Amino acid sequence: MPKIDIAAVPIKKGSGYPSPFDEPCATRTRRRLGDAGGLEDFGVNLMTLPPGAWSSQRHWHSHEDEFVYVLEGEVTLIEDQGRTLLRAGECAAFPKGRRSGHHLINHSTAVAIYLEIGSRHPDDLTTCSDIDMKSANSDGRFVRKDGTPYG
Repeated sequence: MPKIDIAAVPIKKGSGYPSPFDEPCATRTRRRLGDAGGLEDFGVNLMTLPPGAWSSQRHWHSHEDEFVYVLEGEVTLIEDQGRTLLRAGECAAFPKGRRSGHHLINHSTAVAIYLEIGSRHPDDLTTCSDIDMKSANSDGRFVRKDGTPYG
């Protein structure tokens, strides 16, 4: 049956970023709903963002479209063009190749829940806007922009 038992999908807390870049995202959680449903061409993640937490480091994708839809609470979208409050029922889209770094921060006092959807392009390169870090989908490693590894 294609119905996904969300409660049975493992919860992953934090991020895969190297220290200290992982700290602002340490309390976020992710359930990989797309993986649980056997999807291969795009990912769907159910995310929770406690007060004060970041969704990610500010970043942009070379080959991957990304979309977020807020289910509960509110988050602040931060990108090169400024800040935008997103409340439950609102969404934002980030086309591939648009070199405007983005991320979400929960500045409220309540947990925010949102869907994060991305196209999983194998050639995608994620570039962080504010720090010296990038990651390729081909290997998933986080490295400095010159390619040298962390640690």
